[in-house]
Amino acid sequence: MPHTECLPLLQIRDLPEPLYRKLAAEAAKEHRSLSQQAIALLAKGLDMEADPKARRREALRKAALIDRRQTRNLPDPVKLIREDRNR
Repeated sequence: MPHTECLPLLQIRDLPEPLYRKLAAEAAKEHRSLSQQAIALLAKGLDMEADPKARRREALRKAALIDRRQTRNLPDPVKLIREDRNR
């Protein structure tokens, strides 16, 4: 069985425009997406500053554990995309 993990999702409604603009500016300055910047600021505000690359390392570690024999018979994604484009 392939390993899949869903990360929690947070949706923020009615975000004030000035806060959004400030977040977007900070994200651009830090070369991050809005989501990445929001996570970094939330972690900092909650005194949970973590290694920003820790999540990526963990994802790569989990990917290395995937049994490649289970994915061997999957269709070629390039072929699937080409077929879809030709429809």
